[in-house]
Amino acid sequence: MTALKLTQIGNSVGVILPKEILARLKLEKGDTVFVTEAANGMLLTPYSPEFEAQMGEARRIMKKRRAVLRELAK
Repeated sequence: MTALKLTQIGNSVGVILPKEILARLKLEKGDTVFVTEAANGMLLTPYSPEFEAQMGEARRIMKKRRAVLRELAK
C-alpha cells in the first residue's frame, strides 16, 4: 500500500502520484484517470467504464454483422 498526501495546487487540492504508480497504471502527464465508487472505497483507473461499455456493445454488433463488415471492407 502506498500513502499519498494531498497538496494545494492553485485553488484546488491534488494528489502527486509517484512515478512507480504512474508506470504501473501506464499513465503520463496529461492523461485522464477515472475515479469510481467501489464496495470497499474508491477505485482509481485509467480506463473509462462508459467507454468499456460502449466498446462491448460495438464488439457485439461487429460479431453479429461480421459478413456485412467484411463486404464493406472489400
